[in-house]
Amino acid sequence: MKGAKGMKGITFRAWQGGHYVTLAELRVRLGSFGLGLTWRVEVDEVVDPRVPEMERRSEGAGMDTLTLLSLTTPFLQLIDAEARGFAEDGLAVVLTEVDSSLWDVRAADEHVLDELRSHYPVIGELQEALPPGA
Repeated sequence: MKGAKGMKGITFRAWQGGHYVTLAELRVRLGSFGLGLTWRVEVDEVVDPRVPEMERRSEGAGMDTLTLLSLTTPFLQLIDAEARGFAEDGLAVVLTEVDSSLWDVRAADEHVLDELRSHYPVIGELQEALPPGA
């Protein structure tokens, strides 16, 4: 899975009490920031029949936010997945779901991370650059 250099990030638990934070919920928490993004999604473990369609639509130019939301709601729990949101000037946000237990979120805009910090207890801050091969 590909990442981005120069982005800051946070890690928080995917399970908040008895509630699983889905990709759709995370996307909604991004608010208007993410509306104009084009998304590409990669999933290592197919656990739902919507996953192949999501990956198919991620090919080439990717999919718009409303298409992403339509494929991730209602409740869709992913295992080892990454959603990359692109703006016209490049990669803007990376949402990485780790083993259905953690979310790593990287963003070019610190305000995006601040918004998520206000909703989810952060358990770690991520380095600016992703490791090689991430």
